[in-house]
Amino acid sequence: MRRGSFAELFADAATDGPPADQAAGSHAEQPLITEFSFVLPRGYVDSAGHVHREGVMRLATARDELVPLRDDRVRENPAYLTVVLLARVITRIGGVTDVHAGVVENLFAADLAFLQDLYRRVNTEGHTRAAVTCPACEHRFAVDVSGGRLGE
Repeated sequence: MRRGSFAELFADAATDGPPADQAAGSHAEQPLITEFSFVLPRGYVDSAGHVHREGVMRLATARDELVPLRDDRVRENPAYLTVVLLARVITRIGGVTDVHAGVVENLFAADLAFLQDLYRRVNTEGHTRAAVTCPACEHRFAVDVSGGRLGE
């Protein structure tokens, strides 16, 4: 598995055409990025009171989306699907590597919303970028919504 760096995720993000190497006629295959680093807006607070903000989410498989549908908690409350699904694809939050539904349940609402958006982006669009326009100068550019610092 390979994690995408900030530079890789932003390569050619501001252009509408194919990446430069493909535009020049090269058919070099790009490696598949299957893990995405993120930084939670608030952070997960563990039982000892430690705050964990940096984490990793992997791409979802068809199984990841199907198995939760058989979960009794999801059958009783369809809104719980988000919790079970995120628990399957988040591999780490800070030092917490056993990410389960109980961990996701205890996230702040802002972090849950952030992770839902990140899940949608990486699994439907394949990246963590968002196209934005500066309201002052109307310049179009891409930003990384995963919460990483510039240059990472």
